[in-house]
Amino acid sequence: MSARRSKQAAVKPTKAGAVIHEHRLKNGLRVLIAERHDDPVVASMVFYGVGSRHEAEGEAGVSHFLEHMMFKGSARFGKGEVDRITTVLGGSNNAFTTPDHTAYWFELASDRWEVALDIEADRMQGLTLDPHEFASEKKVVLEELSMGQDEPWRRLTQAVTEAMFKRHSYRRPVIGYEDVLRGMSVETMRAYYERHYHPGNAVLVICGDVNPRRALKAARERFGSIPAGPKPSESAAGLIAEPAGEQRVTTHWDDSSRRLVMVWPTTVVGSDEDYALDVVTALLTHGRLSRLQARLVHDEKLAISVSAANDARVDSGVFWVYAECADGVDPRTLERAIDDELARLACERLPQSELRRAKRILEASDAHESETVSDIAEELGEFAVDAHWRLAVEGVERNEAVTAVAVKEATARFLTPSRRVIGWSLPEGERV
Repeated sequence: MSARRSKQAAVKPTKAGAVIHEHRLKNGLRVLIAERHDDPVVASMVFYGVGSRHEAEGEAGVSHFLEHMMFKGSARFGKGEVDRITTVLGGSNNAFTTPDHTAYWFELASDRWEVALDIEADRMQGLTLDPHEFASEKKVVLEELSMGQDEPWRRLTQAVTEAMFKRHSYRRPVIGYEDVLRGMSVETMRAYYERHYHPGNAVLVICGDVNPRRALKAARERFGSIPAGPKPSESAAGLIAEPAGEQRVTTHWDDSSRRLVMVWPTTVVGSDEDYALDVVTALLTHGRLSRLQARLVHDEKLAISVSAANDARVDSGVFWVYAECADGVDPRTLERAIDDELARLACERLPQSELRRAKRILEASDAHESETVSDIAEELGEFAVDAHWRLAVEGVERNEAVTAVAVKEATARFLTPSRRVIGWSLPEGERV
């Protein structure tokens, strides 16, 4: 290998100015260290490759419930200690659960960040799961579930999700179901924890004002002796079935609003079509000049609001369009206008100026979403557990490579009426 090629191979990838170092401990823990010295702050995040997708029917909601219990006591850190220590150190912490993974994060000053590793290593192997705390937190989770049911968009979104994923665990809400949660036992959660919470199923991301060698040493000291755990095995998530024609669902709400959700199954995270559909979202709904915003909201006054989202996942992505009908507008008129714009995007030649504008919007969005070390850590970790962390680095380049033909083909392939579920939330007694 020439000296020039050797030097090029040694160049570390970067994300928003953070130089990324990749390691794997002997017990299987993947460690990503993103070095950026702009501010004296460090974000540390632990991602576990487990979410609601991995739950059996009788475990629905256990991933999210377990996320709550990770703050309720472990071998070294009792109830309330995680939040108390974080506050005393002037930092912040939180966690979240998705269909595909669960994550825990801390943001602390760079002279005290390693305490986050102490906490994460302890609760990775020594979670208490005290029965009293379990019963108490179950009430909190059930109240959270109840509050979500009192929100019309969430209820509508869940209805179309269930219609879309009839035979796959994506159909279930991350928070689970009331009857399953009420009957859930400590033993069920402990078995789930032991099955999924271990180094071989985790990614540790350390991002910010750190020395990479010292950070790796700190990670090895805390996590290196933890057993690897059982080999991760995919639960029977179910089949992703191609929709057999357009399907419709209707919910009702006690107000005058008419809310619309259109949803299509799409593609897995990191595929070429995933990036093409990112561009489609920008073309349709990002900014006043986007196609649906311009026509539905500003020109024809058919909708109060409209948005789109490309939600790529491990097993199958979902493309969403949300809109709220303007007063006095027939819901079918709004549907036809959306269909017309999707058909144009699938059939007509896309002007290069419009494609360039969409890409610039996505580039600006990526820069905005990578401002803090926590932003960078989250993106690296999510891609690491769902596909590969390098997708976080390649995002702008992959979007830039999307052609007008790719946009046209992705729209024509995925966003057709025969593949979708349409959901309406209507005033009591109305139908579309």
